[in-house]
Amino acid sequence: MSPLKPPVARRVAIVAGSRVPFARSDGPYATASNQDMLTAALDALVERTGLQGPGAVGEFVAGAVLKHARDFNLARETVLGSKLDPRTPAYDIQQACGTGLQAVIAAANKIALGQTESAIAGGADTASDAPLGVNDDLRRILLEARRAKSAGGRLKALARVRPSHLVPDIPRNAEPRTGLSMGEHAAVTARVWGVTREAQDELAATSHQRLAAAYDRGFFEDLVVPFRGLPRDQNLRPDSTAAKLAALNPVFGLKDPEPTMTAGNSTPLTDGAALVLLASEEWAEARGLPVLAYLTAYETAAVDFVRGDVAQGEDGLLMAPAHAVPRMLERAGLGMADFDLVEIHEAFASQVLATLAAWEKRGLAAVDRDRLNVTGSSLATGHPFAATGARIVATLAKLLAEREGPGRGLISVCAAGGQGVTAILERP
Repeated sequence: MSPLKPPVARRVAIVAGSRVPFARSDGPYATASNQDMLTAALDALVERTGLQGPGAVGEFVAGAVLKHARDFNLARETVLGSKLDPRTPAYDIQQACGTGLQAVIAAANKIALGQTESAIAGGADTASDAPLGVNDDLRRILLEARRAKSAGGRLKALARVRPSHLVPDIPRNAEPRTGLSMGEHAAVTARVWGVTREAQDELAATSHQRLAAAYDRGFFEDLVVPFRGLPRDQNLRPDSTAAKLAALNPVFGLKDPEPTMTAGNSTPLTDGAALVLLASEEWAEARGLPVLAYLTAYETAAVDFVRGDVAQGEDGLLMAPAHAVPRMLERAGLGMADFDLVEIHEAFASQVLATLAAWEKRGLAAVDRDRLNVTGSSLATGHPFAATGARIVATLAKLLAEREGPGRGLISVCAAGGQGVTAILERP
């Protein structure tokens, strides 16, 4: 029997994107589940691109960071409740805030290797409907009662239940290894890198102003589908200015002599979902769907933030892209000047500014601010953890498609656990 020939990597096209407007937690989507939001984004994408037919899409890949037990098969259940063919295979993926981009990369790899012709990838998260865990002491008692061999044994176990056992475990926005919240870690990074309050507020205000301008010119008409009465991102403040943001009190790093991080230059807890349609060039051409851009490279990295932040070193919790991007550019033979657009996930304004400084320290050219997050980013849109990567991919792909001639864009997403996911999009 002849050995199989190794597959030849194909170009992976980004064809379309779809998302619901992002909402502040405990707001319009307070009763919406991850599946509800993903289904709304998926149905809009299916209708817009004519994918209602049998076997229209090869695979569906999605994830969420905050998941209930009912979400254990989130991607597949979303398919079954959507307008997509119910015979479409699906699976979940999770890499904290990098989930959406990592889902896109996973789908792209299969397309590149010829294992499928098309896929939809992305993610959703709801901070409003966060899962509540059973108190650990109560859980042990209930398990002991279940294992008991007699009614008397079960009653004996249950008799140990106390009122304190009924207090649920609520998800904490804290790193298990350090006990510090993401904001507190970012405050350490801001101090180590000397990021000023003024620079953070200016970047945050610019994010809001650019997102507002993008909505005003109709940029998101084919990317954002209204959901539960919300037509655009709820966190958007079109009248934001650095002067207005300067009036806010700090909320992170309060033990520092001069804390710099506020609710205005940090992302709020957010609900939302976003998806991207990827395909081979042949698949897109056969269906008459224009290619927005191509996903041509990607890189992940991780840092030892436990020692990095505790020792107040430069490898902070959200600084892995400072390592991933230089590696990716070296492998691709590119420099920062080769990029027309740069999209950095704005978990915090301080993290964006520290990342820019770290890239320069590692030998990359300074990023032209006129090319950075030109339609705003997470500080203005909000940040449903698993949705952000897909939002950025779809946004950047459309921005490249709008340009006259070739273009290239860089994506950088930091993630909890000291990780980073980065990618390059190109339009020849």
